[in-house]
Amino acid sequence: MGKNVLDGDKLTKAAVRGDWQEVKRLLVEEKVNANAVNKYDQTALQVMMLGSTLVAEELLKNGAKPNAQDKWGFTPAHDVARSGFLDTMMVLTKYKADVNIKDATGSLPIHLAAQEGYLDLVQYLAPMSSILHKNSSGQTPLDLARASNRTGVVAWLEQQLQAMETQTLH
Repeated sequence: MGKNVLDGDKLTKAAVRGDWQEVKRLLVEEKVNANAVNKYDQTALQVMMLGSTLVAEELLKNGAKPNAQDKWGFTPAHDVARSGFLDTMMVLTKYKADVNIKDATGSLPIHLAAQEGYLDLVQYLAPMSSILHKNSSGQTPLDLARASNRTGVVAWLEQQLQAMETQTLH
């Protein structure tokens, strides 16, 4: 194993634990590249403890790529949307994470947030994303929320669609 993979392993292990101080030490003192990959070809931002905004901020501030995709097309924004961490999503978008990148199924992060029922994330992502976007199966975020019985998300998205229709008519 080369030095870069060993560095990537150390950094990703600290990120998975949410160990902000160790992440910072590795980046600043040991000069580990924020985009170093581990033996599974994943970066620290891709595997970090998703609720750790300090780890996310430290990695991004040190050059981690916010739009790196894994083999399934997931970006950190997809992972965060699926897991429900609004604060971490706000950090990602502050560092220019693109919330309109499609995963392997054609889904945007808003699709995943809607499917999981994270209304706060859906509301945050909606102005930056498209609530009308259809994934590869032809489903919108509203369709996924309905199929998962996420009543709060369904009600809010229906309200948004009604408002869009009203604006179009006037």
